Amino acid sequence: MRHPALDRLLILQDRDSKRRAVEQQLKATPQEIASVEQKIASEKKAIDSARQEMKELETKKKMLETEIGSVEQKLAKYKTQQMSVRKNDEFQALGHEIETTQAAIGTLEEQEIGVMFAIDEAKKKFQEAEKVLKDNIAGHEERIRNLKQRETNLTAELKERQADVSTARSPLDEITLRLYDRVASRHATPIAPIRGGKCGGCHLKVSSEIESAARKSDSLAICDQCGRIVWWDV
Repeated sequence: MRHPALDRLLILQDRDSKRRAVEQQLKATPQEIASVEQKIASEKKAIDSARQEMKELETKKKMLETEIGSVEQKLAKYKTQQMSVRKNDEFQALGHEIETTQAAIGTLEEQEIGVMFAIDEAKKKFQEAEKVLKDNIAGHEERIRNLKQRETNLTAELKERQADVSTARSPLDEITLRLYDRVASRHATPIAPIRGGKCGGCHLKVSSEIESAARKSDSLAICDQCGRIVWWDV
């Protein structure tokens, strides 16, 4: 025959277990939200990085355009000077400068064309990547909304579970509750059955005295291995 308080303690343990489960989910939710927010930040960083690459290419193109313009002005200056010189050696020297400058312009224009192709390719990749990343972000944001809604629901559920625990505690006397709370502070399942001479909590063999006490109903038996409240399960 069981101790009179045992059935009530088992009810309390069950309701405590459900309360803790909700608390654990609620505690984990902000971490989950933070994890998803990090993913959003990573996706946005990838978009910014791709956009920055295009900006750098655009800047390089403008610098080349400026440099080409400067060299073209120099070329025009050489040509004007060449038209005004009378000495053959000066004419030839300016002709050499003109050829060198024209070659430099050709090299710069080739570089400009290469950058323009790179910009077109970067824009294409950016547009494709941006769509994927924005879709990912939208999915992450939806996940956060769901998590926040779950957090709200869990907060409400926790209040219900706490009320259930309070209701389950009310019929128990102070000494029994003190014993239960002390054991519950060390074990998630403070009450365990004895089966085959072993505690269902720690799975170690209990002494014959504890096994005998668990069979009786005059007092609550305590496992001499782990300290749980134990009861005889026939």
